[in-house]
Amino acid sequence: MNQPNNAKLEALKKSWQQKKAINDKLDKIGFKIGVYSGKGGVGKTTVAVNLAVSLGNKDKQVGILDTDVDCPNVPKIIGVHQDAIYQNGVITPGQAFGVKVVSMGFFQENEEEAIIWRGPMIHNAINQFLQTTEWGDLDILVVDLPPGTSDAPLSVMQNLQLDGFVVVTTPHELAKLDAKRSINMIRKMNVDVIGVVENFSGGQFGSGGGESLAQEMDVPFLGCINLRDDYQLMDSPTIVKNKEANAEYEVIANQVLSSLTNK
Repeated sequence: MNQPNNAKLEALKKSWQQKKAINDKLDKIGFKIGVYSGKGGVGKTTVAVNLAVSLGNKDKQVGILDTDVDCPNVPKIIGVHQDAIYQNGVITPGQAFGVKVVSMGFFQENEEEAIIWRGPMIHNAINQFLQTTEWGDLDILVVDLPPGTSDAPLSVMQNLQLDGFVVVTTPHELAKLDAKRSINMIRKMNVDVIGVVENFSGGQFGSGGGESLAQEMDVPFLGCINLRDDYQLMDSPTIVKNKEANAEYEVIANQVLSSLTNK
């Protein structure tokens, strides 16, 4: 009769030990922030990469962890200069523009191959990243989350004690709706929302959706990222080649730093 209870206790013990191992591994990191959106295709990874580089430009030691296991795009967008290495059970992050980078993209033989994994395998891969990466001393770790409100983002939120989230939306009503779902999920996990960023602002996409979302959900509005041709080039972060984009991200990065330091 006690076997089910014993199994449950063992599972709880294993979960606690896993969380402790992750927290011990990340104890040299000052702040951990998630970049998140309920809807795919809103430019979340682009925002995460450019924000990470912008924070690094402010004399901060920054890392970016790509937890979108089945569609890992961070290495492509940031233009990695040095790949991450897995050796003797330890992951050494890659490097690009002063930012340390870890992504499943480093460990694919062919970037065009689909990673077809069920939830438990994705959960295990994320936990392996968290437990085996040697980040060293970081001021900020930017975590690029997969879209949606299911297994993968839930694994990150449950196992990584994040200090806050930057939520990405576009002006489109459907993107706003999914961003609201994201904010509600974050709140259910008792984590702060640092603020909302409106991406793809201007032109045929319109503008104002991010600001109205922030007002409706009573969270800070961090700023707009306007549409630019330079975002089509993925050899390096857009902020290193476009002054206007750099200025937009500098405003957002300043607000993120202010929010973190005022905690």
